[in-house]
Parts: sequence; structure tokens; C-alpha cells
Amino acid sequence: MRRFSCVFGAALLFSGVAYAGDDHDHGPPIGKDVVNLPIFDAHIHYKKEAWGPFPPDEVMRLMDENNVAMGLVSSTPDEGTIKLFEHAPNRIVPELRPYHGAWGSSNWMDAPDMEAYLEQRLADHPHEGIGEFHVRQMETANRPLLEKVAAMAKARDIPIHIHSDDQPVRLLYEIEPSLTIIWAHAGMISPPQMVMEMFETYSTLYADTSYREGDILRSGGIDPEWLKVIRKFPDRLMVGTDTWVNGQWDRYGDLVKFNRVWLSYLPRKTAEMIAYKNAEKLFKRKVSLEQIGKR
Repeated sequence: MRRFSCVFGAALLFSGVAYAGDDHDHGPPIGKDVVNLPIFDAHIHYKKEAWGPFPPDEVMRLMDENNVAMGLVSSTPDEGTIKLFEHAPNRIVPELRPYHGAWGSSNWMDAPDMEAYLEQRLADHPHEGIGEFHVRQMETANRPLLEKVAAMAKARDIPIHIHSDDQPVRLLYEIEPSLTIIWAHAGMISPPQMVMEMFETYSTLYADTSYREGDILRSGGIDPEWLKVIRKFPDRLMVGTDTWVNGQWDRYGDLVKFNRVWLSYLPRKTAEMIAYKNAEKLFKRKVSLEQIGKR
């Protein structure tokens, strides 16, 4: 992740390397024209600690500077998401993160009023997803709440955004096979072979690639195992920055650039799908450069 500045220019010089091709597009790499693609950032947080140093106008400036036309936002607490959404409703897709008060990533499923909290927030605000939430260890006691969360998502026809290894994702599909799930960080440390197997098993599983950029991009091109995933499932991947701490906002431009680096090695059609078109399909939103500078 420290390679952003030096890799970006160098990688674009190499992006004329022939792409191995896939069933969707056998064209040449998009190369330097990748900078002209709008980006849908599928993993943004606007936590309370960011509200002062990065007010909504500053967040939009960062998005505009980097041709990020739209973003999927969840926050701790949810008020941050609503603050951004109300500031720029045509640029922000809000999703409901359960974390609030004393309830965070490690204990949110233990909150006695969590079901009521989620139901109330979903009723009060136009959330288009539930998450991103962490499930680190599966316990029998977790299942009833996850069943409720799955039912909320299914009733509203919105996706669940989960940070976990493969087992909680499998459990959610066992609970409700017709769910749509976004697998945060493509499993974070799950190998590409596991991502491939999960995509093959679950036809409504998507993944954001935040924090996987350094795994996907290798010297001179894309890692061969990740390339297999991208070639077979270009319609399931979305890029993201994961602004979970203010340091991520500080280097937001570098994070977006690094994503453009690995996209530059792909054929135009594939790069467009991952940059924004998969999100268009998933959230039924039009994403374009015409949104830059607007709210």
C-alpha cells in the first residue's frame, strides 16, 4: 500500500501489455485512459472522528478531484452516513452500519436492542444496504440476530455488506439463499482461489476489493491467480478505499490512483464494469463523470 505514488506512473507505462482475454472482452488494456473512468467507491466510512477535519464539502472535494462519481457509505455512528447523504444525495448511497454507542465491531451482535435499532434506522432513513459489519467468530448465539438481519435485507431487497471470512457468508446464504451480499475486502485475507470458489457457489455474491490492491497488483501486471478471478467474474467486483480512519482520507487520492493502476491492465469493458458499472447494476443508479462537481 506504500507503493501508490511510484507505482501509478510506472504501471501505466506497462499497461500496453497484452491482456490474456476473457469471455467478456478480448480487447487491449484500457491503459492510460483509465484516468477518464468514473469511479464508484464501494467502501467508504464517515466516522465521527472524520466529521471535524473532513466536513462534507471536503469529502466531496476529494471525490471530485479523483473522479469518484458516487460512493457506498456506512459510518460509526450512522449519523455520519446520513450527514453525507443529505449533503449530496445524488452522490452517496447510504447503508446502515449497526455500530453505535458502546456497540462496535467486536460486540454489536450482543446488543440487547440491536434488532429494534436496525429496524428504526431503516424506517427513518433511505438506506440501500445493511453493513459493513464484522463477523469474526461464528457462535450459535449469533444466528438469531443474523436471521433477523437477513430478513430485513430480503424484505427491502437491499444487499448485506459483511466483513468476514467465508463461513459467515455461507451461513447467511444458508439462512436466506436469495440474499445479495457484498463481501468486504474480498474476504480480506482469503486467497483468490477461495474468492473464485465463493463466486462459483453463490450467484448473488459481490465483493469490494478495498485493501486487496497490493495482492491484486504485482510488478508488471496483475497477479495470475487474481487475474483468473477477474477474467471469470468481472461482473462481481467493485473497487473501494475503506476510509476507516482519517489517515485513509488523508491519502484518498493515492488510494483511488492505486485502484486505477490495476484497472489499467484490463480491457476497457472489464475495467468499466469493476470501476462503476457493477455498482450501477447493483444499486440501480446511473454513475457518470457528469456527476463530478454536483451533489
